[in-house]
Amino acid sequence: MARVFVAGSAVLDFVYRMESLPVGGEKFQADGLDLVGGGCAANAAVAVQRLGGHAQLLARFGQDEVCDLVCDDLRREGVDLTALELTPGRSAVSSVYVDAAGERQIMAFRGEGLCEVPKPCQFTADAVLADTRWEEATLAAFARGRELGVPCVLDGEAPVSEAMMRAASHIVFSEQGLDDTYRNLEEAHRALGVFVAVTRGANGVDWIDDAPGHLDAHLVVVKDTLGAGDVWHGAFALMLAEGRTTRDAMRFAQAAASLKCEGAGGRRATPTRDQVIEFLKERDQWN
Repeated sequence: MARVFVAGSAVLDFVYRMESLPVGGEKFQADGLDLVGGGCAANAAVAVQRLGGHAQLLARFGQDEVCDLVCDDLRREGVDLTALELTPGRSAVSSVYVDAAGERQIMAFRGEGLCEVPKPCQFTADAVLADTRWEEATLAAFARGRELGVPCVLDGEAPVSEAMMRAASHIVFSEQGLDDTYRNLEEAHRALGVFVAVTRGANGVDWIDDAPGHLDAHLVVVKDTLGAGDVWHGAFALMLAEGRTTRDAMRFAQAAASLKCEGAGGRRATPTRDQVIEFLKERDQWN
């Protein structure tokens, strides 16, 4: 079983479902509510577990009810929580609005009084994945990943610092993350000299490794895009941990994220490995 060490954010999401996203200072009525764990790193760790890997998560929490709820959920998913950092502060929470087309709007509280510098990372893993929400943890995890000689994947969501990009072996930007750092993917590749990609939702994925490439998105009925990018990154890192090529890893990640979008409830709709492989085989994209 491939091991992925994941560093970054873990939150509690209040996910409100409604016909259209709210605008203006009024009262709004939601059609439904899901209370679910979220955060880029935590969602990716759950994806690694469901897709057949082993995930260890480095995240930070306050010692409060939010921590208890989120960690109980992560334990049920099988995520290794031995690297967590707990302080007497307040854990992160988000309110997420999802409209009838599956698009989402997020109001995030990043927490307060949380750990700033994690303990030294001494994990063993086959790949490292980190987001941009806790830079000190990302840099520490990547430093250990370089010691181990394993892929270090950065989930490049804005804001993305130069230090984090320089520490990674693979960078997968969101469109906002790329716009926040470079004018285009070609400029990013020239400046950084590593594998770079940008996920564009329904417009697929562009990348540059030895040469540029593009992977189309799958046509699916979208119910909820919340967490789809996190699932993409978790699936991609897991495939690299298993020794797959970057192209195969992207193909697998694209399918996993597409299947997640077909289900509602944030990361609750994260697919299993069997579901992803069956999805790809139906399209003659896996062997």
